[in-house]
Amino acid sequence: MSEQFDVVVIGGGPGGYVAAIRAAQLGLKTACVDAFIGKDGKPALGGTCLNVGCIPSKALLDSSRQFHNLTHSFKDHGISADNARMDVPAMIARKDKIVKQFTGGITTLFKGVKGNPVTPIAGFATLKPGKLISIKGHDGKVAEISARNVILAAGSVPIELPFAKYDNKLILDNAGGLDVTTVPKRLGVIGAGVIGLEMGSVWRRLGSEVTILEALPEFLAAADADIAKAAAREFKKQGLDIKLGAKVSKTEIKGEEVHLTYADASGEQTLVVDKLLVAVGRKAATAGLLAEGTGVQLDERGRVVVDDHCKTGADGVWAIGDCVRGPMLAHKASEEGIAVAELIAGLPGHVNLDTVPWVIYTEPEIAWVGKTEAQLKAEGVDYKVGSFPFAAIGRAVAMNETAGMVKIIAHAETDRILGVHMCGANVSEMIHEGVVAMEFNGSADDLARICHAHPTLSEAVHEAALAVDKRAIHKGN
Repeated sequence: MSEQFDVVVIGGGPGGYVAAIRAAQLGLKTACVDAFIGKDGKPALGGTCLNVGCIPSKALLDSSRQFHNLTHSFKDHGISADNARMDVPAMIARKDKIVKQFTGGITTLFKGVKGNPVTPIAGFATLKPGKLISIKGHDGKVAEISARNVILAAGSVPIELPFAKYDNKLILDNAGGLDVTTVPKRLGVIGAGVIGLEMGSVWRRLGSEVTILEALPEFLAAADADIAKAAAREFKKQGLDIKLGAKVSKTEIKGEEVHLTYADASGEQTLVVDKLLVAVGRKAATAGLLAEGTGVQLDERGRVVVDDHCKTGADGVWAIGDCVRGPMLAHKASEEGIAVAELIAGLPGHVNLDTVPWVIYTEPEIAWVGKTEAQLKAEGVDYKVGSFPFAAIGRAVAMNETAGMVKIIAHAETDRILGVHMCGANVSEMIHEGVVAMEFNGSADDLARICHAHPTLSEAVHEAALAVDKRAIHKGN
């Protein structure tokens, strides 16, 4: 008879491993099944985020930012550094060390749940009827366990274009883009989304000629238009060549080059690059996840269908993170994982998808929460806007980080905050003031009447809130 658990989590990413830890904390016998194999060939918890996503990309972003500042910005501070060079293999090794530290840390966290440690199981899991889980190990052996509750946290995988198949030598997915060991002279990127902009920034700072081809006619259509415009202006200054309305139709490898064919408003164009990063989005990793007869349904995009509390159509089966509706963000997955574990334990659990923050870790950073002006116009909502530039903030000027702005959108009648949008230095940390305010149904006036320390970047939030009512102090209204 198969071993039975109170909770079996399928997937060890930021949704799955967090759900497993919380379930174990609540006294539930818990197992976490994960199939990821690390760069060293061994099982590695943490999913895409810790292994080939959030964490390693931020390590490279920070290394490249340090180098760029040393060679370009430090002279403004009176700091000179001649003949500086980047040791790319050392940069990659640092990234790998950080990844290993955090993936290994999850195993330690599993062991550290007092009285009820999480049982990690390496292998690919398939849910069968009756909440049985078949696990194919990396050695080919198949085992079976059962659960009173199952949490599907399978995550997502990169979308592959039929005319640009990944070989992770010349044509790269997100993982391949993190392991380039020499600076490519010419880097092409398909997709001006989060991954495309972040990885394009890394290699541009290190000297690559970067061309980003975006099929949509608008830049960062998901962000507020004013923020997208401010960011695009800075990226152009940095030398990122972003071509909009550029639809790629063909790639061909010739020797050590990739030849692309794309069409834009001027007709058919060609581009030759040394490396090509394909970053056109991700899809739910649900292939092989479900056997017939489980009662769990998939939608037209291959995502697990769930209700507002992450319940599937099968009793005792839940799903969270990238494999369900909502934004594909690590922190959203984690919060869903905690909520589901608490619901299983009979506690209240809920995630407000309307207050999930978004961040792009370029320079300047881009962050937002809530609705954009375009969305509110489409919904027929009356609103008012206040904005304030970092160029008028003393701390930003002292830091030599004056690019960007903060924009707050509030309801025209109630003044309730509907959206907060930022572009600038460290806005990934600042956006949470907006998240907290919105979670508590705060108004722009609430933010305007909170004392903000001086001098800080957060004063831009204060001034933008004041500007909603046309009473900003350091800006003409």
